[in-house]
Amino acid sequence: MEWDVIVVGGGPTGVVLAGELRMHGVRVLVLERDAEPTRVVRALGLHARSIELLDQRGLLDRFLASGQQYPIGGFAGISRPAPDRLDTAHPYVLGIPQPTTDRLLAEHATELGVEIRRGCSVVGVTQDDHGVTAVLADGTRLRSRHLVGCDGGRSTVREQLGVGFPGEPAAREWLSGEVELTASPEEVAAVVTEVRRTQQGFGVGPSGEGLYRVVVPAEGVAEDRSSAPTVDEVGQRLRVVAGTDFGVHSPRWTTRFGDATRQAERYRSGRVFLAGDAAHVHPPTGGQGLNLGLQDAFNLGWKLAAEVDGWAPEGLLDSYHTERHPVGADVLDTTRAVAELLSTEPGPRAVRRLVSDLMDFDEVNRFLVEKVTAIGIRYDLGGGHRLVGRRLRDVGLTRGRLYALMHEGRGLLLDQTGRLSVTGWADRVDHVVDVSEELDVPAALLRPDGHVAWVGEDQRDLTDHLPTWFGTAAR
Repeated sequence: MEWDVIVVGGGPTGVVLAGELRMHGVRVLVLERDAEPTRVVRALGLHARSIELLDQRGLLDRFLASGQQYPIGGFAGISRPAPDRLDTAHPYVLGIPQPTTDRLLAEHATELGVEIRRGCSVVGVTQDDHGVTAVLADGTRLRSRHLVGCDGGRSTVREQLGVGFPGEPAAREWLSGEVELTASPEEVAAVVTEVRRTQQGFGVGPSGEGLYRVVVPAEGVAEDRSSAPTVDEVGQRLRVVAGTDFGVHSPRWTTRFGDATRQAERYRSGRVFLAGDAAHVHPPTGGQGLNLGLQDAFNLGWKLAAEVDGWAPEGLLDSYHTERHPVGADVLDTTRAVAELLSTEPGPRAVRRLVSDLMDFDEVNRFLVEKVTAIGIRYDLGGGHRLVGRRLRDVGLTRGRLYALMHEGRGLLLDQTGRLSVTGWADRVDHVVDVSEELDVPAALLRPDGHVAWVGEDQRDLTDHLPTWFGTAAR
């Protein structure tokens, strides 16, 4: 077959996944329906865990140069400063519009040798014991050993697999866009401050180049949500909600989004996988959607590459669903809760006041921040130590820092004893003998996604654990 993996969908999730695969020598092709990159800004920033993953691959500097750092803090619009000593070296939100994120990720994937074909719409997917066939709208048939659907909430891949997508349809809708306004910045700020006292789902703010980003509740849910609203429709809703349309005109783009909340019943079906919005959709409250998809990709990439390379242990591919499906379900529940807290009804407003009081407790505030930023995730890897299953922060070493050693996407044994060995797995696991004042365990074995698979100091115990994640030892 010409391709080891076909990725359907060239958004952030698909392109990150393709880069992870190509880094390990996998022959990967990305098929993107749109002929040109979109200018629509669906996401506005990156949370701490996504920032860590970019740092682990040596990509963070180019993102920092194009974004702006903001303090972490708050939940559902309830403002609170971030707790002290968060378990991350990146305690901030990186404000960066999605088109910029898309461009930077595509540039990196292209540098690695990923082929991205635009204007290629996949209309059919079938699989057999030997591979997967993707059928394009023009009748072209492409074969690969595996295929990953990263093709959004209306995923053709998911539909072709017959995977259920249970959840709740959209009950509310918002209009959004980048537009020009005739109102002065002072007028805009005064109105927005007043409206947001009761309408947390409303916003108008500068987005650069003389444009403003507008988000305003729609009158109802459109039958065809794929149709972009007109500037007149946006203006009419602004007048209803804010009492003025700010002189809105000359839109760069407009879109509509709803609060549908759904999750695929399974993330794997044979040789085909689902990731990103193809696996889960939810309202954008909290800014977790793009981040959740990126983290799906980093979890799946090294596992699928191991399968292609022939060393994946039994059950490794299934662990993608086992680990990521509960994370997705938790994010859906969080966005449901946030949506309720943003309601203007008396009951939710009372709950909002209660949550606001609870957030004065450091433990509650820390729990919510770790949930939204994804630094609190712990996979059930069967180990009793508190670090096993969690990702390890970028700890300082005597000769640098941990994440600088993870750019190749391999496993890593951080050995503070100097007595351990990864003989037999050296082609998959780097052995680093160094000391960190921030790490209170003798040694830690990290998977390529940065999660801790083992801690200890006994060689026999380490040797027993290595095959679980890195396959049979090489001769």
